[in-house]
Amino acid sequence: MTYAKRAVLFFFAFLCLAFLSSAQSTHWRIEAESPLTRVLQRGDTLDITSPKGLSLWWDEPMQVPCTISYRACIVMEGGPFDRLSDLNCFWMASEPLKGIAQRGGRFVESYRLKCYYLGYGGNYNTTTRFRRYDGDTLAITDETHRPPILKEFTDSAHLLKPNHWYTVRIEVLSNGRTRYFIDNELLVDYFDPQPLQRGWFAFRTTWSHTRFTGFRYQATN
Repeated sequence: MTYAKRAVLFFFAFLCLAFLSSAQSTHWRIEAESPLTRVLQRGDTLDITSPKGLSLWWDEPMQVPCTISYRACIVMEGGPFDRLSDLNCFWMASEPLKGIAQRGGRFVESYRLKCYYLGYGGNYNTTTRFRRYDGDTLAITDETHRPPILKEFTDSAHLLKPNHWYTVRIEVLSNGRTRYFIDNELLVDYFDPQPLQRGWFAFRTTWSHTRFTGFRYQATN
């Protein structure tokens, strides 16, 4: 590797660390697969460039019942990491902050968690899927252990649009039900016979340029 290439990589790594430090000064903890991940904070808006997998964790646990809301956009402006895919999230996840280093932003490692997961416009914007992860670590290496798809959409009305600001609201109710709304449409209404009563939220994406703003967590006791 030439000196010039080493200098460029060092510069980008330095920028990445600076941006991570800025974001971590708030409530967000960053779990990133690439050292070139950039999270730039302007007010309550995060501008995220993720060459590989990224989970952005809110650092406080949430209790049932509660409501989680935010706005998010997949940015398509011709940048090197622009890709219309993966406006995803985890919620009510079990102790994720203890395993950030082990998971390292790799999606497959997320099967270690117990949580709810919604992948909106995943798989190169061909699927929107809801799952409940059960913490089965065998799922990391054995696809037969993967949690079932509880709800799936493949029609264009339920896939991503470029540069569109989506409004997301998640309700976790005390009766074991969790609901996911996007742009005021109820996409998921799931009753869990063994509900997750406490956990963490993460915004999840990979290989994309996204913006994320207006995050709010509200206990609804």
